[in-house]
Amino acid sequence: MGNKPIETEEEVDRNSFDFISVIGKGGFGKVWKVRYKKNFQEFAMKEMSKALVIEKNCLSSILYERDLLSNFRHPFIINMIFSFQDNDNLYLVMNLVTGGDMRYQLTKNHTFPENQSKFLIACLVLGIEAIHANDIIHRDIKPENLVLDSKGYLKITDFGIAKKKDNQNLSENSGTPGYMAPEVMNYQNHSFTADYYAIGIICYELMMGVRPYTGENKNVIKEKILAKQVMIKAHEIPNGWSKEAADFINNLIQRKPTSRLGCKGINQIKQHSWFEDINWKDLYNMKIEAPFIPLEEDNYDVEYCNKEDVIDSSMREKLEKIKSSNEYINGFKNYTYFNFFEQSNLIKEFINPHKIYEETNKEIIKPINNENLNDINTQNHKKIKIPELSPECRELIKYNLFGTNISKLN
Repeated sequence: MGNKPIETEEEVDRNSFDFISVIGKGGFGKVWKVRYKKNFQEFAMKEMSKALVIEKNCLSSILYERDLLSNFRHPFIINMIFSFQDNDNLYLVMNLVTGGDMRYQLTKNHTFPENQSKFLIACLVLGIEAIHANDIIHRDIKPENLVLDSKGYLKITDFGIAKKKDNQNLSENSGTPGYMAPEVMNYQNHSFTADYYAIGIICYELMMGVRPYTGENKNVIKEKILAKQVMIKAHEIPNGWSKEAADFINNLIQRKPTSRLGCKGINQIKQHSWFEDINWKDLYNMKIEAPFIPLEEDNYDVEYCNKEDVIDSSMREKLEKIKSSNEYINGFKNYTYFNFFEQSNLIKEFINPHKIYEETNKEIIKPINNENLNDINTQNHKKIKIPELSPECRELIKYNLFGTNISKLN
C-alpha cells in the first residue's frame, strides 16, 4: 500500500538528527522535536520501543500506520517524511507543528468561540474526507489527535488503530470511549459515519466545554448513550453560538448511523448551513487567515513530557526476553521509508501525473507518468532516479533536497 520505501546513497538514522526536546509521550516512547543535520530543518520524531510494541501486541497496527502514512499527502494530515529503525527502537519522522493539540488548547481555554470552532472543524472535515477517499476509517478522532500548526490550521495525526473499510467488522471495538460511535461500542458493522460521530462530539465539546456523554469507563458511557439521545436545545445554546451550529452538532451525534449527518456522504456535511460561509477551495489551499493563532511558546505540558516513565524490574526482564523472539528479530522488516520528494519546494505533486510549474510559471519539469514512477518506487535501486527533470530544474534543486547533490544520482 502506498509508495514503496526509497533507498538513498546516504542512510538516514538516529545520528542524522539533533535531538532538541521532548514534546510528547506515547504508549511506546517519546515524541521529540529534532533537527535534521543536513539542512537544519526541524521535524517531529516519534521514538517507539520495539519490545514494548510487541509486548502490547501492537506490531500489526504500528506497521499498518506506517503504510497508511506513506500513502497520504494532505495539508490537514500530519505527513511522514522518514521511518527507520535500530536494534531497539522504531523512528517515525513527521512534519513538525508547534501549536499544540486541541486537548491542550481546550484545557487552557475551556471552550472556543464559534468562529474559531467552525474553522477548526472545517479543517477536520477536509482531512477526514481525504482519509475516507482512501477507503480508511480513522476510528480515533479526538482532541489529542488533532494538532495545530503555527498559523492555526488543524491537522490529523495518529493512525494507530485506523482500518480499511470493511463491511464485516463486527469484532472491531477499538477507539476512545468518549468519542466512540455507539455502533462501534455495540460491536455492530460500522463505516465512515463512525468518524462523523466523533466530529460531532468534538464540536459539542468546543461549544459546551464538556462531552455529551461522560463516564469513568466504556460501559458507563455506553449505558448513558443507550438511555438517552442528547440534543442541544435552543435555550442551551451558549451566547455567541448560532442555532445552525447546534443543528450541525445534533445531526452528527445521532445514535443511529443511518440518521447521522454524513450518512449520504461527506458532502452532506460540507453543505450544511453552518458551513455556508466556508470557501472549501480557499481553505484547502490555506488562503484563509485562521481566527485563532497559537502563542509562540511551548504548546504542550512540559512537566509531563519530561517526566521519565518508571519500568519495574519484572517488566524490564520481560522486555529483554522479547528481544530474542522471532517476532522481534523479523517482525519489523521493510519499516524503513524515505519520502524523497516531500522536501522539494519545486515538486508540488508526486502522485498526480500532470505538469508542474515553478511560481514564475516557467515549465521546468516534464509530466510525471506511471512509467517514471516505477523507476522511483523501487527498493532495489541503490540510487534514486529522478523523473524526467529538465536541466533548469536540476540546477535549481541540486542542493535543495536534504543536502543531496542530485548530479551524483545518475
